[in-house]
Amino acid sequence: MADPQAFCVAEERSGHCAVVDGHFLYVWGGYVSIEDNEVYLPNDEMWTYDIDSGLWKMHLMEGELPPSMSGSCGACIHGRLYVFGGYDDKGYSNRLYFVNLRTRDGTYTWENITKFDGQPPTPRDKLSCWVYNDRLIYFGGYGYRRHSELQECFDVHDASWEEQIFWGWHNDVHVFDTKTRTWSQPEIKGGVPPQPRAAHSCAVLGNKGYVFGGRVLQTRMNDLHYLNLDTWVWSGRISVNGESPKHRSWHTLTAITDDKLFLFGGLNADNIPLSDGWIHNITTNCWKQLRHLPYTRPRLWHTACLGKENEIMVFGGSKDNLLFLDTGHCNDLLIFQTQPYSLLRSCLDCIGKNAIILKSQISLLPPKLLQQVLKKITFWTAANYRKEQRIRKEETENKQPRVSSC
Repeated sequence: MADPQAFCVAEERSGHCAVVDGHFLYVWGGYVSIEDNEVYLPNDEMWTYDIDSGLWKMHLMEGELPPSMSGSCGACIHGRLYVFGGYDDKGYSNRLYFVNLRTRDGTYTWENITKFDGQPPTPRDKLSCWVYNDRLIYFGGYGYRRHSELQECFDVHDASWEEQIFWGWHNDVHVFDTKTRTWSQPEIKGGVPPQPRAAHSCAVLGNKGYVFGGRVLQTRMNDLHYLNLDTWVWSGRISVNGESPKHRSWHTLTAITDDKLFLFGGLNADNIPLSDGWIHNITTNCWKQLRHLPYTRPRLWHTACLGKENEIMVFGGSKDNLLFLDTGHCNDLLIFQTQPYSLLRSCLDCIGKNAIILKSQISLLPPKLLQQVLKKITFWTAANYRKEQRIRKEETENKQPRVSSC
């Protein structure tokens, strides 16, 4: 019988940060709803997922801890997780933290970057960023500005005239150089920038930073743009060939090859959670919808990270419309294969799935290969256990009596 504790999973959450470095997926932050209350996940916990064995582990963190937040922007450079912005009980943040993920002793220590040159962005959440040449390049988000800070890059949503504070959406670009610890705001040299927005998605291909969708006011968008990260020229809205994905926010966009982007999930213009997946080829300038996705498992405000063999690992998020029914936070890991796996990976999966049949022969393998096989056996044992638990949970939920209104 499987050990439930060995196959534990990170807690349900949405609006969290996740990155892949080496053989691990790292997850931090976010929030969950408990009895109609938004509860932020502990700021001193980091969850790691071993991509080879499929096992989760929780680590307690030390140092200058960020507040417990949602809507922060997380990115990884050379084994360091950087977290900027977000929203907590005290409001919007524009602080920047980092933690070294490649520690020798397994201790994760946060540092709040307080000594820097330049001016950071104004406080905001639901922004995105591009990683390019050891720099974090932030775009958009929802937050506030003082009257003296109002610019064309800001679309006002609400205001407190007494305090001279305005809330709204941004489309400005800010750069943090991780080597020199310097903030700067590049001069945009040309092109038409995207509308201000939040809950959009960004990805890098070559020297181009792509942005798709998002929300401003009551409008969700399905436009695709890119910013040349060398010349600082916007492309303007890209006119794609053929069908395009629906308008949406709270989705993810992930670079999967040198010329392809993977789009998944989100909330559409009719406030319906989405489970569709699309691949955009920048060479042909076409979107292609994937047909083999689990359409019964929508996600929004999730994270999506690229695995070792170009598989997409989607973690957390909500299956409900967060604006009206904030109860469907998830903690399962959806893995989307975007290309054929290597022969070694395929063979390891085959052995892992058929370990009972091959039991007498596995011990005869060479030591290095044996370790890979044992991890893959653990992976499929854990996957099968979690699948059984999820099915039981869904069956229990379906049996719950429903109260009808008269």
